[in-house]
Amino acid sequence: MNGLETPLIPLDFGGQRISVTYHLTGLAAEAKKKAQEITIEQTVEFPPDLIQRDDIPEFVYGKIRSLEELKPGLVEAVIDYAVEIVGDELTQFLNVLFGNSSLKPGIRVMSFECPDVFLQTFKGPRFGRQGLRDLLGIPARPLLCTALKPMGLSVEELVDLAYNFALGGIDFIKDDHGLADQPFCPFKDRVARCAEAVDRANRKTGRRCLYLPNITAPAHKIHQNALFAKSAGAGGVMIAPGLAGFDAMRMIAEDNDVALPVLSHPALQGSFTVRPDEGIAHGALFGQLNRLAGADACVFPHYGGRFSFTEAECNDLVSGTVRPMGHMPAIFPVPAGGMTMGRVRELVDFYGAEMILLIGGDLHRHGPDLAENCREFVRLAESFV
Repeated sequence: MNGLETPLIPLDFGGQRISVTYHLTGLAAEAKKKAQEITIEQTVEFPPDLIQRDDIPEFVYGKIRSLEELKPGLVEAVIDYAVEIVGDELTQFLNVLFGNSSLKPGIRVMSFECPDVFLQTFKGPRFGRQGLRDLLGIPARPLLCTALKPMGLSVEELVDLAYNFALGGIDFIKDDHGLADQPFCPFKDRVARCAEAVDRANRKTGRRCLYLPNITAPAHKIHQNALFAKSAGAGGVMIAPGLAGFDAMRMIAEDNDVALPVLSHPALQGSFTVRPDEGIAHGALFGQLNRLAGADACVFPHYGGRFSFTEAECNDLVSGTVRPMGHMPAIFPVPAGGMTMGRVRELVDFYGAEMILLIGGDLHRHGPDLAENCREFVRLAESFV
């Protein structure tokens, strides 16, 4: 304290707090110790015995609201953090949510609740579920999506795919997440020509299909890519926040010069979810964080595909897309990961109509007429509602 008996700037926060629910492995005493460590690690990260100001433990430390043993070896802890230590930055929110504690075993973020005073600092999804339905003019059935793939096709081949997908009635055509700015498929050429092809098909069908190019890129190119996509006539954008950063996605979603729907892709986020006792739960990561960062829809692997998500995890994810978050609207879950036409009924039964069905490679299996395959996809989706 350099001889000072009172702090130069006393702390007296207003009492508004962000609540985070963690699951902690270990017996009750061990879990309680973990919770106490989290309150320090996620805030001051400083030896408590060396802090000589009483107001720092009082106002800056996390506060354990509750500890509940769910079963032997698993404890649920709810910890509150003052909104003032987060400020108005999404990056700092993520840091307080799970920064250093993500490096420790046996800790999993399950969900979070934020007061309106914090949520109001973010615009959230520009469209959300209802906004996307209004944009497309589709009030009831599941929305339909496919992807331009495989990587290695020329721009001309991708343009032909985009035209036939749109002609067949697909609602969203996204770049595969592996399409970037490769020499065999340059970003600007691909985006401009695919957007034109979708527009040409839309004029022929009288419908509105949206092309969503992948704008994930090095940091200095992301905004440029989004603005180019808008100028070229793209109907939305796709970004992988695990690669580019959640705050990069927020920047694009909130930018009025872009003002396009944002689709979030889960690339590189698997390590947060695949171990059930660590990381971030599906509803918090793919639902809540995507909404806070402005995504209107979120791609994720449906259970029973080529990834390891379970039925319960998919249910949790959907709950995160719709649970109350102040002014932020619900967003669409987009189950994917090797889905087939034969599973459409199962998907509709599980998710209902409030989803975007994403089928990629399997659309090519059902005959040489790709547009007709897409029309069958539309008929299937409509028949189950």
